[in-house]
Amino acid sequence: MKPWHPALFCLLALGSAGTQAGVWHPGQGLKQEHIWPGAVPNALPHPKAEAVASDWAKVTDVSEPTMTRYPPKGRNTGVAVVVFPGGGYQMLAMDLEGTEICDWLTARGITCVLLKYRVPNSGPTWVDNHRYYPKVQTALQDAQRTIGLVRQHAAQWHIDPHKVGVMGFSAGGHLVAAVSTHFQQRTYAPVDAADQLSSRPDFAIAAYPGHLWLHEDDDRATRDETDLRLRPDIHPTADTPPTFLVMAEDDHVDGVQQALAYYVALQKAGVPTEMHLYAQGGHAFGLRKAKLPIGQWPQLVETWLHTIGMLPR
Repeated sequence: MKPWHPALFCLLALGSAGTQAGVWHPGQGLKQEHIWPGAVPNALPHPKAEAVASDWAKVTDVSEPTMTRYPPKGRNTGVAVVVFPGGGYQMLAMDLEGTEICDWLTARGITCVLLKYRVPNSGPTWVDNHRYYPKVQTALQDAQRTIGLVRQHAAQWHIDPHKVGVMGFSAGGHLVAAVSTHFQQRTYAPVDAADQLSSRPDFAIAAYPGHLWLHEDDDRATRDETDLRLRPDIHPTADTPPTFLVMAEDDHVDGVQQALAYYVALQKAGVPTEMHLYAQGGHAFGLRKAKLPIGQWPQLVETWLHTIGMLPR
């Protein structure tokens, strides 16, 4: 797979962005909450001001991560999903892979918690056509913290603390894998009681994940595309939560080897895994390819959640 720049993601997903100004807001009647009560761990010394595009919800330069709770509509199933939008760890697609996903989940009685995690360069990504690994994956810190906060608020929000899952897209799919395999301890110094609660998701859903395949950086002419090993930062074990994967074969941003590599590693670790691979859909399809077979993936997720005991039968 070629190195790609976040601008390519924007082109493939939604078209070019307009002028950026202001900060992202979740909508009327909804409230963003800062996930860190004081200083943000491993904060940038002189961060740029957060900005959001004028024509779609592309958010950049997030230095103060927040979560927004979208309560279920109608019957509450007690299930909660923390959603990680994608954007190459450079920006966040807060509509396509955020608010639209929450609208779908809440309509099915599921509490959605939309995480606006830190970007840019908060996880493995491409910078100036070179693979970049931050010393600390601050997006993972934000994800771990948020799962603990959801469990801390379980009674208040009428959530079953044993039915808290994660869902992510593209780079957010990598974050799903990261938080599913890094939960034995926090990647930051605990700050309060929420950090004493487990950050292990009870289930995980990754759509067109990236930054997982070991050979992604290799020269296309010499790499072995049948070698489906994972990158060393992801280590599935038998304790990794049940996982659902969905991807399109014609995804030319994050090739199918990304999801296949994770699937193979999950199978070797004995993790219950369901994977759906479609011929068409490209990258960043979200819920917007309803006329293609890949548009059925949300219904398959619902069925899967029933089969693993998260949603009532």
